[in-house]
Amino acid sequence: MADAGNVTALFRASTAHTPSYSALNRAAAHSGQPLVDFCIPCNPYFPTPEMYEELGGRLRDILTYYPSGADTITAELSAVLGLNPQTVVMGNGSTELITWIDHLLVRDALAVPVPTFGRWTDQSMETGKRVDMFLLPESEGFVLDPGTFVGFVRSRGSRTAVICNPNNPDGGMLPRRSVLALLDALQDLDLVVVDESFLEFADAGPESSVADEAVLRPNVIVLRSLGKNFGLHGVRFGYLVANPGLAGRVRAALPKWNLNSFAETVVFMLKQHRHAYDLSLRQVRRDRQEMIWHLGRLPGLTSYPSQGNFVYVRLPDGIDGVVLRDRLLTEHGILVRECGNKIGSSSRFLRLVVRPPVDVQHLVSGLEQALYATGVGELVPVAYGSGNPAVDRLVMRA
Repeated sequence: MADAGNVTALFRASTAHTPSYSALNRAAAHSGQPLVDFCIPCNPYFPTPEMYEELGGRLRDILTYYPSGADTITAELSAVLGLNPQTVVMGNGSTELITWIDHLLVRDALAVPVPTFGRWTDQSMETGKRVDMFLLPESEGFVLDPGTFVGFVRSRGSRTAVICNPNNPDGGMLPRRSVLALLDALQDLDLVVVDESFLEFADAGPESSVADEAVLRPNVIVLRSLGKNFGLHGVRFGYLVANPGLAGRVRAALPKWNLNSFAETVVFMLKQHRHAYDLSLRQVRRDRQEMIWHLGRLPGLTSYPSQGNFVYVRLPDGIDGVVLRDRLLTEHGILVRECGNKIGSSSRFLRLVVRPPVDVQHLVSGLEQALYATGVGELVPVAYGSGNPAVDRLVMRA
């Protein structure tokens, strides 16, 4: 078993995000117990072992030499995806692109449903802008109603709106026709962003994207992540799609070498491994349905429908997610995402990444032991606190 003090202290020191996998591994290294990761939303089936072997064989050159400029790498990615490179901007992870979108295109207020990916709330608050948070109703399974959200944007006077589709952490997803109707209703805003970082995992796949519409509209950006889809968070690459003028504004602000040689190498490998990538997505979709079924058999635990590569669950009454997270980690070597530091969520919820069936069996076993073989009094809930009184009032009304 891992040392509880060394490992769990990392969570107390990180109030906005989960500690890095590397930091957790270092803290638990002496235990000899490998971590089973249900926290970091990566594709577990890609890259293939053959791709890792190829990358290993090229490691010296990758680390020694400068990458090509972003234009060269973007042109190759665009060719693979069938996009016009003038409409595509690649970034050092989607977070870099979110940062530049905020600096360049968000004026005074941004509207976003919560809970959602933390950078969409945190980034604009960090630069002094107003963030109008539309609370997704737990009573309705955190489903976003587009008409109600449009009304909220109008009532608040927001000039930028963001939706994540599928949403993180709950995996809820609007159909393409609903997203297009939302874009039509908000066509007078400065900017509407559709973050499709997890869309490749959806049952409908790329066909549900609105990227083809983004290139035709003056105020729409579609954001995509490559690290999540390709199982390579550490490479740090993502891209956005927008009309050439809007894309050009973001591209002009980025450094010449904002992409690294690992990103270039992977992008230029994609054509020959596209079939394996497609197969990996199909397997994740199958695993997601099986995982939801297994979680649904645990008494008192509620899992929500998901189109991402993760499942959002509400814990049984009287269970504190922080204590459960620490127990799963220290006693079972299972790393989960407790959502108490996500605005609009609380420690009643976990986000569990979809993993192969053998890992899910380990997770279910750990949950059974932690939830039902222990007195509930040892897992009592703690009060939610974001550090922002206005946000706390919003959450308490959920």
